[in-house]
Amino acid sequence: MKDVADYVRYSKRLREVIGPHVQELLRQGVSVVLDFPANTLATRAWMKTLFEEAQADHCLHFLDVPDEVCKARLRARNAVGNHDFAPSDAEFDLITSYFVPPSEAEGFKVVRC
Repeated sequence: MKDVADYVRYSKRLREVIGPHVQELLRQGVSVVLDFPANTLATRAWMKTLFEEAQADHCLHFLDVPDEVCKARLRARNAVGNHDFAPSDAEFDLITSYFVPPSEAEGFKVVRC
């Protein structure tokens, strides 16, 4: 991935493939941990369909961390150079501008970290 557009395109393709597989694992009683962003209402709605349709339990971990801490961690990761996608502070700001914290109305069991 080279930019945000790549991320959007590839993550959509990945969700289409991984979703049915995750649901089948859940139906078989296997615990599944998704390291997917759930920063928007739409992505969380997709995740919710996975466990609801599989009739499985769930929890949503909400990492409640200030942006400056996230940016410092991102800069440190970028400095190591092991990741092809090294977003700038401006790209971080663009990405996080879509962030919507989870609400009770969404129906998740939220674990705030």
